[in-house]
Amino acid sequence: MFTLTANESILRAARKSDEMLEPYEWKRSCTVLRRERAGNRPDLADYFPLVQALHGQVVRLATNSKDYLNPMDIQLSHKGDKEALKLKSDFLITLCDLIAGGKDGLENDEKGIIDTCIKHIYDGYFKHPKPENMPILEDLYNALLKYEPRDVAPEMQREAKQKAVRIANSLVLYVHGSQNYFNHRTNVDAHNRIMCFDIRDLGNQLKEIGMLIVQDAVWNRVSKNRERKVATRYYCDEFHLLLKEKQTAIYSVEIWKRFRKWGGIPTGLTQNVGDFLKSEEIEGILGNSDFVYLLNQNAKDQHILADKLGLSEKQLMHVTNSEPGSGLILFDNVVIPFVDKYPADTKTFAIMNTKPEESVTKGDEDS
Repeated sequence: MFTLTANESILRAARKSDEMLEPYEWKRSCTVLRRERAGNRPDLADYFPLVQALHGQVVRLATNSKDYLNPMDIQLSHKGDKEALKLKSDFLITLCDLIAGGKDGLENDEKGIIDTCIKHIYDGYFKHPKPENMPILEDLYNALLKYEPRDVAPEMQREAKQKAVRIANSLVLYVHGSQNYFNHRTNVDAHNRIMCFDIRDLGNQLKEIGMLIVQDAVWNRVSKNRERKVATRYYCDEFHLLLKEKQTAIYSVEIWKRFRKWGGIPTGLTQNVGDFLKSEEIEGILGNSDFVYLLNQNAKDQHILADKLGLSEKQLMHVTNSEPGSGLILFDNVVIPFVDKYPADTKTFAIMNTKPEESVTKGDEDS
């Protein structure tokens, strides 16, 4: 397993070691790498008992679900915040690129068309900030159809309008077609302190879009909590899936860079270490992660990690056939072996245990 973040107990333990750490600046972000075991297969359902025990909310995203996330959501405080509006525009351009970009992606002038259309979509909501005035994807679709190019040579106006219509036509499936699941206003409890987004039942047409929209929803929560001076912890399991596609990978790096400045504490977890480290954006993720948390690794992944993270053969022994809860922490230039045996006779162990034969059910928890 591979993880990227830090917590106070680990830092205290590290400072007791022979090699002292430099003062921590609390720019917390982390990546966790782990080897997949038979009893540790990735399944978001593993998180449900914990979320329920903490009275959190599980948001199930699927075409037959009644839980909706609106990709057009924006914080009211962003009205005069140029950076926040710029990031929202960047997200929507990335979303359109994913839908309409094709093999080569959107051209710069097409991105400019989308950016122009976005500028006035939120005017009505900022003037009368009611939930029913929040734009939805259909509003962007309509703005593209009505697009009138300005500051463009007359002979180029017709071509620009045709490009706007082409992008709008690419959105039809997601606005008026069978995949219009994300063309609704958000109806989930945005005030719950703990939220778990379940995207496993999204079909192939919506999976990548869904991952991107969840990231944007998390960003909105980080922005909101920043105003309250509250930190936001973000845990993304199967993180390699976000780095698999160009658009979601680039947006993930942007989030990793911006989160910390806005009070966000992102943690990425993955068992597919090889796929994770093959991403073109991996340097941006690792470079903006305060520490890496390594659990048991197979031989093939060990060689990749040794090359990427500069680990010695002696250090790799701590992630070779290691017991659960044992591994390495990489913090700055310090590599720390650790053993963390979680007490098995606790209620939290029963809730968090992922071994099928030992995991707790909701009924067991309530009994």
